[in-house]
Amino acid sequence: MTKSVIVKSQVKELAKLDNKPLSVADEFYKALEDKVKKEIEIACKRAKQNKRNTVMARDL
Repeated sequence: MTKSVIVKSQVKELAKLDNKPLSVADEFYKALEDKVKKEIEIACKRAKQNKRNTVMARDL
């Protein structure tokens, strides 16, 4: 099993609307984790296509 790239406590802290906390379902963390990993993968491929070994904000 791989390490998580998101921090659940930080996500929970950000999950607010009108300064009121919202509950975060376990399935949300999984979906967010998958989305973040996919974006990182895409960014890495773009960096390599541009002949760089450094992933930059512009790769997102």
